[in-house]
Amino acid sequence: MSVSIVSSSSVWMESGAIRQLESIAGYPGVELVVGLPDLHGGRSPVGLSVAATGHIYPYLVGGDIGCGLGLWRTNLLVRKFKLDKYEKILGALDNLPEVDLSDWPASPIHDLGSIGGGNHFIEFQKVEEIRDLATFNALGWDKNQVALVVHTGSRGLGQSILNKFDRETGYAVEEPEASAYLAQHDQAMVWASRNREAAARRVLAALDGGENLELITDLPHNYIEKREELFIHRKGAVSTERGLAVIPGSRGAFTYLVKPNPETLGTNFSISHGAGRKWARSMCRERLAKKYDKAGLSRTSLNSRVICHDQDLLWQEAPEAYKNIDDIINCLVDYKLVTVTAVLRPLLTYKN
Repeated sequence: MSVSIVSSSSVWMESGAIRQLESIAGYPGVELVVGLPDLHGGRSPVGLSVAATGHIYPYLVGGDIGCGLGLWRTNLLVRKFKLDKYEKILGALDNLPEVDLSDWPASPIHDLGSIGGGNHFIEFQKVEEIRDLATFNALGWDKNQVALVVHTGSRGLGQSILNKFDRETGYAVEEPEASAYLAQHDQAMVWASRNREAAARRVLAALDGGENLELITDLPHNYIEKREELFIHRKGAVSTERGLAVIPGSRGAFTYLVKPNPETLGTNFSISHGAGRKWARSMCRERLAKKYDKAGLSRTSLNSRVICHDQDLLWQEAPEAYKNIDDIINCLVDYKLVTVTAVLRPLLTYKN
């Protein structure tokens, strides 16, 4: 059993989260615990990858099974992106009509197309910089096309599954609870991916002529993957073996489209999923009260706009509450875990 931490002198690491990693390393069957640059604490750490044999630990994945990030290119053009109009439309997102999903398989719960709270979001972005022209061009993506990113998961379905299998000592794979959990886990994974697509379709359908979506990548970062004899648990970690990945910063930061290096055994074939929190939610309002007024919270230093009707959430998700995404990406590049394909700039962010 061992602990590996991917970090650098410029990446802040929470000591409590590191202690959590060390504790997890002592669990039965655990072979390798990896803390990625976006590591931060929680009931189980976020920015975590754990490889175990003979055992699974549902609580390490948490309640939002299948949570992940989808990136689509749209037929909206940057030069015609009507920021004032679209801000007003998305400000009434809760009242938008549901999209037609009648051709989809039946869903175990009804609210497909929802994103939930916390750090989940829907964001329109534009291509700021292309760093790997060959990889970018292979996507068939015109850089003038607006991108759409959706971050959400399995919502209440995933939490209901965890509630039934929430035992910190985990389960030996021979126990019936292990196979029962994995079967339900796989259902939640499918639902979470459909939920991201439904959310993307719902938002785009409300905008002028925005009916076309072309998927670039859709990857989960909260799940268990069976890889030969290993069960790789990821919470806030993305597989390096499933193609291009999108790694966002905060609502006021750039997003990176990266090409992972699949030869990454030392990190359990995992990379970061985002910037990672730096401040507890309870600290944000007090620390930032003198810096922002209400209007200021809905504008960013990158000239993008934020729609969020929950004032507390606006404080909690302020850019300052997160690590610097450039430091995270530079660390991953230095460790030869990724190469950057493109950098994306936020235009309009929606949060519940």
